[in-house]
Amino acid sequence: MVSSASMPHIVLLGDSIFDNSAYVGGGPDVTAQLRLRLPSGWRATLRAEDGAVTSSVGRQIQQCPPDATHLIVSVGGNDALRHSGLLDEGARSVAAVVNRLGEIRERFEGDYGTMLDAVLASRLPTAVCTIYDAHYPDPLRQRLVITGLTIFNDVITREAFIRGLPLIDLRLVCDKAEDYANPIEPSVQGGAKIAAAIAALTTSHNWSQRRSAVFAF
Repeated sequence: MVSSASMPHIVLLGDSIFDNSAYVGGGPDVTAQLRLRLPSGWRATLRAEDGAVTSSVGRQIQQCPPDATHLIVSVGGNDALRHSGLLDEGARSVAAVVNRLGEIRERFEGDYGTMLDAVLASRLPTAVCTIYDAHYPDPLRQRLVITGLTIFNDVITREAFIRGLPLIDLRLVCDKAEDYANPIEPSVQGGAKIAAAIAALTTSHNWSQRRSAVFAF
């Protein structure tokens, strides 16, 4: 539980959705934009790392500041990228494709659930994010990516709801082309929208109740 005497200290865990400084051309990254949107006295620390996958978060937790009060997790996109070659493969049948997707889903479900349990072992208020849709200029590629990501986002939402965690749906937050610095990384504009959603969640969610809520603004 968070002590009423402690000032809130949000720690961002995961991948380049939060650690996007390399993609904003010298502009403010998500952490910097979050700090501007938090109430006076609140703090935000970045522990997310560009390139991280779900299994990387356990190490990030170990590096959390001792006075952390809230954890926000955005991870899974790089897990999906590891399987992106599947989008270009041929298939003997629809059943073969669905079976392969089912195998990928089951592995990610195990990895993501294990990661969330490790995060929750800290006993800190925690929220998670979905994987956003990305923005590929080729319409066919975009359709395939969005369809493939439903496998991963179904796992994220189910695992969050099973545990009564609030969720930021980045598919709805980053819904414009300008929200992306490249097909898979958030721009300054996208980062501002992500930061605003995190600030809204952490300052308004009733953390005393173990009940999921979806934030998409």
